[in-house]
Amino acid sequence: MILVTRFNGTQIYLNAELIQCIEETPDTVITLTNEKKFVVRERADEVIERFIAYQRQVRSRVSSAGDAQEEAPATIA
Repeated sequence: MILVTRFNGTQIYLNAELIQCIEETPDTVITLTNEKKFVVRERADEVIERFIAYQRQVRSRVSSAGDAQEEAPATIA
């Protein structure tokens, strides 16, 4: 999830996995895969940076979980 601010000042978390495209028209419009659109205060490059940070965090967690499974001793019943 990434945090963005609507033009009315309310902050919302968007599911980053559902972002289809980000446009500056000049306002930033985020379109989700379900065609729902959000106009936000952040510039497109800021939203993209947050998306990249989100992806890195997710990949880091997946990688850490995989490392933990590899290190766990095997048990035989």
